[in-house]
Amino acid sequence: MTGARRTFEDPAEFKDAHVTVAGLGVSGVPAAKALHQLGARVTVVNGPAGDRQQAEAAELEALGIAVRLGDADTLPAGTELVVTTPGWKPSSPLFAAAEAADVRVWGDVELAWRLRGPGAAPWLAITGTNGKTTATRMLAAILTAAGLRTAAVGNIGVSLFDVVLGDPEGPRPPYDVLAVELSSYQLHWAPSVRPHSAVVLNLAPDHLDWHGSMAAYAADKGRIYQGNQVACVYNTADPETERLVREADVEEGCRAIGFTLEAPRPSEFGVVDGILVDRAFVEDRQHQAQELAEVADVRPPAPHNVANALAAAALARAYGVEPAAVREGLRAFRPDAHRIEEVAVVDDVTYVDDSKATNTHAAEASLVAYPSVVWLAGGLAKGAEFDELAAKAAPRLRAAVLFGADRAVIREALARHAPQVPVVELERTDTGAMSAAVGTARDLAQPGDTVLLAPACASMDMFTNYNQRGDMFAEAVRALPARTGQAGDQGAD
Repeated sequence: MTGARRTFEDPAEFKDAHVTVAGLGVSGVPAAKALHQLGARVTVVNGPAGDRQQAEAAELEALGIAVRLGDADTLPAGTELVVTTPGWKPSSPLFAAAEAADVRVWGDVELAWRLRGPGAAPWLAITGTNGKTTATRMLAAILTAAGLRTAAVGNIGVSLFDVVLGDPEGPRPPYDVLAVELSSYQLHWAPSVRPHSAVVLNLAPDHLDWHGSMAAYAADKGRIYQGNQVACVYNTADPETERLVREADVEEGCRAIGFTLEAPRPSEFGVVDGILVDRAFVEDRQHQAQELAEVADVRPPAPHNVANALAAAALARAYGVEPAAVREGLRAFRPDAHRIEEVAVVDDVTYVDDSKATNTHAAEASLVAYPSVVWLAGGLAKGAEFDELAAKAAPRLRAAVLFGADRAVIREALARHAPQVPVVELERTDTGAMSAAVGTARDLAQPGDTVLLAPACASMDMFTNYNQRGDMFAEAVRALPARTGQAGDQGAD
């Protein structure tokens, strides 16, 4: 195409266009393939490459896609559009070069949105500092129970391109509606996305090194509400999420719908006597409430997970799902591993793996779910402060076992706010430290206690990722011999 600058409003404009994809991985590889499928001339740029990146590069090069490893700062000549994967910071030199050349930068989610085509399935979108994946999978389970053709996609690890473009060798899968998890990174680069309905589950400081400030982080999260058609769902316990709704530019008639762990007011979802109820999508919300499910139908029924269920139910009801499907979907849902996962009960002490709690907000949600806890925590703090967490956890702590590079930061916070709590620090930083931590926790625990792995930190100082950390915790727990009676594994439902 020559002459006028391409707008890329029509997928046909991608034919022979020079498009640069920033990054490989679970987002970059599908984006490059999708663009190649549309006839674009694609160049993928990436930083230093390990074995995985080399293999991904070879896969793309076999299709005729150019890959440039080790030089991620220079804009390839002739680039007309940059499509970035989520992890690339806005301050990256590549984007400065694109701006200087008057080249637009889209995220992979923005590209997928623009490629949907007429009659595409609407998006029910979910973001938040914690709980995104769980709430998205809950929503997909509810939609499936309602008989709708759906998929949980996006930041959850399933590429949006797989559902937008389908298999190039076969027909496009017909979806009715999509449950879409979106991270703050993805939302930053997705100015055009307009969901049917959306929710910000919660907001707490996270990824501030990427966004630059809490205000910028919140603003990117708030993008999910832009252009909502039916419902902007927010957390009544988190005023910042309601503020984002108030500031959003939505379609006429779109409603603000709150969710709460208390009895709901009109236009809210909440809990009454152990029942999840809808007081928003009923004929007379001033005087009526629709029963949806029981708290016992939510697995696990920890408070923050009940909040996830209410948010998922609100989005499903905004789409018109009947109450019975909400109950059926929540009963069918099974949480992912390492998310408040009960590993075993040994000598009347319950061992719970919440290795996914990689920040203070997530760890707090875990800690408040149990009355008496021996807390396993530590790792890479990412600059977080622990005073508020230590103060809130103090009444529930039997003891704490700390490990990892930044354990001292947690120890100091506990000393200030929970001086009565016994604290054991483990100096070893090899992966075998987890077995030692579990053994120490066992010695500190009493019958009825919960030994909780909720590290409040990233894992990469000692482990490959939070999955390995959780796996090693479970392995160490299952190796514990029972002092009295028999040890029993009770896997999470």
